[in-house]
Amino acid sequence: MSDLVGIGERLSDISEELADLALDRLHRAADALRAGTEPDPALAAEERRITRARRAVDKAARLLVGPAEHAEP
Repeated sequence: MSDLVGIGERLSDISEELADLALDRLHRAADALRAGTEPDPALAAEERRITRARRAVDKAARLLVGPAEHAEP
């Protein structure tokens, strides 16, 4: 396995972690709504920022690994 492919795979793992973090922010906002309170606007802003970072990491992984190897099964 080349170094680039290895880095691409690590970036894919990081992307999954970022997706989990973004989903956590969405769950926290939904919990606030279910509790009858307004969600913290900082949660939505943070989720958007995390999602943007995840997309950038995905793009970097695709550039290193190549689209065929990076595709989800």
